[in-house]
Amino acid sequence: MERRQLEYFIAVVEHRGFTAAAHALHVAQPSLSHAIRALERELGGRLFHRVPHGVTLTAAGEALIGPARQVMRDLSTATSSVREVLGLEGGRLDIVSQTTLAADPLAGLLGRFRQAHPRVAVRVVDPERGSEVLQMVRSGQCELGLVDATVAERDTAADLRGRDVPDQELFVVLPPGGERPAGDDVGMPELAALDLVSTPPGTSTRSVLDEACAASGVTPRIVVETAHRAMIVPLVLAGAGAALLTRSMAVDASARGALVLPTRPRLLLRGRLVWRSGPMSPAAQAFVDSVRAAP
Repeated sequence: MERRQLEYFIAVVEHRGFTAAAHALHVAQPSLSHAIRALERELGGRLFHRVPHGVTLTAAGEALIGPARQVMRDLSTATSSVREVLGLEGGRLDIVSQTTLAADPLAGLLGRFRQAHPRVAVRVVDPERGSEVLQMVRSGQCELGLVDATVAERDTAADLRGRDVPDQELFVVLPPGGERPAGDDVGMPELAALDLVSTPPGTSTRSVLDEACAASGVTPRIVVETAHRAMIVPLVLAGAGAALLTRSMAVDASARGALVLPTRPRLLLRGRLVWRSGPMSPAAQAFVDSVRAAP
């Protein structure tokens, strides 16, 4: 079994077909198909079902994908470690993060990291749900994950290690020119009475909202629900409703005319950086060290 075969196999899985995988890898499709057939002969069974619009994994393919990703991750870590010993800079860092946490605090953490390590290439993947973040770290798709701390706390398996990142305060952002709540902050009953624009249930900010309202015995009135976070500030500015946003998004909305108020009590988005037990690549270790050093 060769590294190239595993790389091709993973590419076909991730791109859901041979044509797209060959294009992404910049190789001829017959060469990729030949490598997969050779791997299937070596393993003694088919790895893919060919379907009209691509491929799906067979049971054998499902059994191979996790170990294949980990082998590729271990090879990358070994290569980076040797380069570091030889005094070479560079490498690659793959991070999977829930979208809200990608804006705050990951953007700031990555900014400081890139200033210290400008030749490290970074890729950020952003599934909505925390369970997907943990699964992508476990499977080796990404080396580091940033997830809602409550999700990480519910998953106490020994195969993952982690560290909390600084809490992010959430603010109520109201449309320009709209009716202002009484007072300088917004309590939970007042928040629940607002027309709210929110992400779907199970996402990080929505979970904070739902849990805070439930603790106060109120139910939030969601009038627009969208998974497209880039829509939220424009929706608020257009008068569709208010929203609960992290500081950086609230500052952006305020600069464009929205009214921003704190909540009572303060609502905090808690994040946790997670990684698999065992050795990490130099880039991942450097990022973890920079998070530990962050104020």
